[in-house]
Amino acid sequence: MRIHFIAIGGSAMHNLAIALQQKGYQITGSDDTIFEPSKSRLDKLGLLPDNFGWFPEKITTEIDAVILGMHAKADNLELLKAEELGLKIYSYPEFLYEQSKDKTRVVIGGSHGKTTITSMILHVLNYHEIEVDYMVGAQLEGFETMVKLTSENEFMVLEGDEYLSSPIDLRPKFHLYKPNIALISGISWDHINVFPTFENYTEQFSIFANSLVNGGIMVYNEEDEIVKQVVETSESPTKKYPYKTPEHKIVNGITYIETSEGEMPLEFFGNHNLQNMAGAKWICQHIGVGEDEFYEAIASFKGASKRLEKITENDSTVVFKDFAHSPSKVEATTNAVKDQYSERTVLVCLELHTYSSLNAEFLKEYEGALNAADKAVVFYSPHAVEIKKLEKVTEQQIKEAFNREDLLIYTNPEAFKTFLFSQNFENTALLLMSSGDYGGLDFEKFKELVG
Repeated sequence: MRIHFIAIGGSAMHNLAIALQQKGYQITGSDDTIFEPSKSRLDKLGLLPDNFGWFPEKITTEIDAVILGMHAKADNLELLKAEELGLKIYSYPEFLYEQSKDKTRVVIGGSHGKTTITSMILHVLNYHEIEVDYMVGAQLEGFETMVKLTSENEFMVLEGDEYLSSPIDLRPKFHLYKPNIALISGISWDHINVFPTFENYTEQFSIFANSLVNGGIMVYNEEDEIVKQVVETSESPTKKYPYKTPEHKIVNGITYIETSEGEMPLEFFGNHNLQNMAGAKWICQHIGVGEDEFYEAIASFKGASKRLEKITENDSTVVFKDFAHSPSKVEATTNAVKDQYSERTVLVCLELHTYSSLNAEFLKEYEGALNAADKAVVFYSPHAVEIKKLEKVTEQQIKEAFNREDLLIYTNPEAFKTFLFSQNFENTALLLMSSGDYGGLDFEKFKELVG
């Protein structure tokens, strides 16, 4: 079967292309630009386009299906040619459903935590050598690709993103998977460029909760009031399994949980991650992993990529970077680091980088998000605001939004770096939160300073 990818260079798209090639499909693709590591990975497997750009002559009747990525536009020349020829055009999630419709589909949804929960599940299954198909949003230790597709595996574990499926299919991705088993970790308004109100955003999760197959299983975080309401008012005939933060204690910077075998130390920390673990445990049990087997495996889980990722550490200093950018993630991650390192000065640097976080109206959602930090810094680029065509955001607006008088604000990357590297990191936990890079911050430099 011959498949052509329009926008093959995306993080998810290039992994799907690789997975399908490994399954025996003939793959071609196009993109107008491809960054690392996608570029090298595609090149290594002979999948990198010879030239960047869109070439309608690549689209012929010999192609069995086209997979359309979100990076492409609705007027993309290759897409228009595919439509003209009447070719079958799939969005990324549509094609994943086609590949898994005869399997037991496990879909992990939520505004936050879904990558970590999916990663935990896959870590446990991998530890016990239980083979499943999967799609996850981060590169995992011990896994070659973020997507695996086979003909023989019984289960497929899918990270269920609520963002749109493709430029011509404006349904959220997780509406298309029709899960047998599902999980919702938390609901906190995000993607305001697509879901302009909180009610509109929450409605997407209600649709997801009602999309389970009859008799399906819904696992949900009962400590999140919105999740609880969405799941418990769902009319879908499903079995419901709530979870909450397990009992634990922190001793000398290490989190311990109670198990049937006694206290067990964990490699990760934070109430939000303990909640994630509780949800992952339910899912693994439904797949066939016993409670003791789950704990044996989770003991070696260090965390998902870019989620509280430890850059460096010595006896008195630790430096983390985290992908957190939405208000709920920022607050949960800040609280987690302060709880874990309560005797240290916690310095938190947040970059406002996404469309939502740079929106003047949405900024109010960040109130109190950095309160647990001893020192709090916000960095944002006025240039990024211009690029996203948003109205100008002032430093005063940011200070008022976070409701923190001593908040430090930087808009110049060099000034921010000068501030950061002039700090005394003795007895400090430094947390860098961003989906960007603070205008070119070299994270490796911390290893020289702290190592």
